[in-house]
Amino acid sequence: MKRADERDTIFARMRYKKGSPEYEEYYNRRPEKKELDDLLRSMPALCSPGTETYHPLNSPIAEANFRFLEDIRPLVEGETSGKRLILDPEVMTRKIKAMAEYYGARMVGIARLGEQHFYSRKGRPKEDYGRSIGVPHPFGIVFASPMDMDKINLAPGLPVVVESSLSYVRVAIIGMLLSYYIRETGYEARNHMDGNYLVVPNRVAQDAGMGEFGRCGMLVTQDYGPAVRFAVVTTDLPLLPDKPRKFGLGTFCRICRNCALQCPVQALSEEDDQREWKVESEKCYKYWRTVGTDCSICIRACPFSQGLASGFTGSFDDNPQAVGDIMKRFREISGKRPDPVDPPDWI
Repeated sequence: MKRADERDTIFARMRYKKGSPEYEEYYNRRPEKKELDDLLRSMPALCSPGTETYHPLNSPIAEANFRFLEDIRPLVEGETSGKRLILDPEVMTRKIKAMAEYYGARMVGIARLGEQHFYSRKGRPKEDYGRSIGVPHPFGIVFASPMDMDKINLAPGLPVVVESSLSYVRVAIIGMLLSYYIRETGYEARNHMDGNYLVVPNRVAQDAGMGEFGRCGMLVTQDYGPAVRFAVVTTDLPLLPDKPRKFGLGTFCRICRNCALQCPVQALSEEDDQREWKVESEKCYKYWRTVGTDCSICIRACPFSQGLASGFTGSFDDNPQAVGDIMKRFREISGKRPDPVDPPDWI
């Protein structure tokens, strides 16, 4: 699998300010992206005046969550205690997973890491732009916080970005606690959280057995669909890795197509060929800048997000009829999409 370059991600590109060294370097190398990226940067930012969902009192809730993540960024790495304990991998695997769940994770897995899990070069923050990334640790502990579907079912309304940003905060804090603990045992640990990844968290989660990539371009978990946010702690602590697990998501997505059909800007492929399931990130992100949230209509449209496949056992590859049964239930409970609920009183 080809290594991803974080400089090419839409989130990194939107940070390149005209005239800055990173702006000049990137668009000298990728001139085909300059015109559209300049247009996107000229639009109102998420949670900003001029977007469709902007609210002067409520939009800052999500902005505050992202600001908090930015402020704790220097804490993702730290010195070890210097007293490395002799530890049993089986014992520590059970312990780390139990601790992650105690701290609030609803899913946790461990992957053995290779080059494919890490970005090739950093794209953000500014001071790290272009830095080459190796494979600093052999193991990745990945954990997930599911998002509240009552909020996601209001997509693309403002509660979506509040819930999404809060979920990033939740997993960031879990990662901080695990990293600090591991370093106390004498082993290295780095927390990879929103805005400060060296790893591609969805790839780590896939190889840790937490889900498969779907038509929506995100990792789809069987119990929560793509309605989760991930963080990863990489470490040299001796651990036992999990194995990838397949439940036939490709077969399901070929039949379903809900996310592609409901996408307001047709950023997702409706093709049968899974090799064509690519997200047109510029289309997607332009809509984000228009509406002022991270949309999440595709997440809302996924039957897995609505919990309709959590009891399924086996593989959809062997039982395509089950896809039809789940889609029928999806239509019965929600029509074309889940019925919206009222936003919480505080928003």
